[in-house]
Amino acid sequence: MTKGRLLPTQGMDLDDPAARVLGDLGVLLLDSGVSVTDVRHSLLEVAAAAGFKRLAFTVLPEIVIVSDPETGGAKLANTHSGELSFLQAAHANRLVQRLSSGELSINEIPRQVAEIRRIPRRHAVFTWMLGSALTSAGLAILFRCAWWAIAVAAVVGGLVGLIAVLAHRRSGAAAILPFVTALGSTLLVGALAAVFGLGSVPLFAVSAPVAILVPGALITNALLELTAADIVTGSARLIYGLISLGFMAVGISTGAALTGLKIDPGSAALVGQIAHISADNNGWAALPPLWLSWIGVAILAIGIGLFFGAGRSLIVISVIAMTCTYALLVLLTPVLGSVAAAGIVAGFLFIFARILERFTLSIPATVSFQPAFLLLVPGTVGLVAVATFDSAALSAALTTFVSICIGIKVAALIVEVIHKPWSRRGRQPGGRVEEPSPN
Repeated sequence: MTKGRLLPTQGMDLDDPAARVLGDLGVLLLDSGVSVTDVRHSLLEVAAAAGFKRLAFTVLPEIVIVSDPETGGAKLANTHSGELSFLQAAHANRLVQRLSSGELSINEIPRQVAEIRRIPRRHAVFTWMLGSALTSAGLAILFRCAWWAIAVAAVVGGLVGLIAVLAHRRSGAAAILPFVTALGSTLLVGALAAVFGLGSVPLFAVSAPVAILVPGALITNALLELTAADIVTGSARLIYGLISLGFMAVGISTGAALTGLKIDPGSAALVGQIAHISADNNGWAALPPLWLSWIGVAILAIGIGLFFGAGRSLIVISVIAMTCTYALLVLLTPVLGSVAAAGIVAGFLFIFARILERFTLSIPATVSFQPAFLLLVPGTVGLVAVATFDSAALSAALTTFVSICIGIKVAALIVEVIHKPWSRRGRQPGGRVEEPSPN
């Protein structure tokens, strides 16, 4: 056998190291935040490219099971502690693409996985704090909070980032992080509102500092997994997301009760509705001009990139993707309504991300889709709906979730149809996978 070449077979002995490395690859994808549906699909593509067509993969939130249906044997791989950064996730997605196309043999998986996990995250504490502060300020600008609220959101957001760093160093503290951060944020804003007599405060003055922790993407991924018949994982993620959202709502309600803070329910708007927000106040209580929302989108993208550990080039991609997403929402919402617009934009964004990933510049969909996806997920609207018992806001959040899921599922089918003619590229006849030439 030529060194670096993996001979094709219809199955494999599960004691073969290849069974273990495929499990390790699945674990890497899970730690990258990829849904179990996409992890299973990626593993099937990689196994098919390597000639192992008999294997089956069962993927759970923390476990990947590689099995042979004919022999009944199975190998398990468990996830590592902690999620990967955006930069590491980008490398993980590129690795899957190279394996699926035949550019790399699965013999390379152990070395590649180890290198990805060793990628350092520089200045972690500083980037978490700065990223959280910019995310909070960007959201407050985007949703046109008063100038005083923008300043407060930036400061409190930085403190939330620091609390998140400390909590992730304690295994038991992460469970109560949503409650603690929501309570602390509300207490600070409520104290300022009481001292300066600000009256009712906008939603995002309270929720923007903790929005980075809102599990909107998690809940939507859960719904996507449920629609893909991944019932166990989808249900578990959905319950976990709702519990986290409930903890945050309790934290906001408790902080508001202790400080007498009143949240203005009318300030709970989706992205496409912010043009209708208005006020006649002046000075620090005035609202920023509508055009400044575009700057808020860029600040938000930079903050998310810093918080989740993206590199400079990936942050630029995130800014472009989020700006385009915002532009589509602004254009479509007046015509189609916020619910339909969110679903259509989610579909277009998903198709764009997959095409960019597979056919052009090999930019992972995780980088181009996930940050922009946060503009579509109405997690903060759902949060205020629970905290203030606003049934109208809750209904809007739920219907928007459903619309987003439908848009993404339709887009996924379209991408699959487009992808089939390309999926065989890079494979040798008979299923052989060759190592790329050193030259």
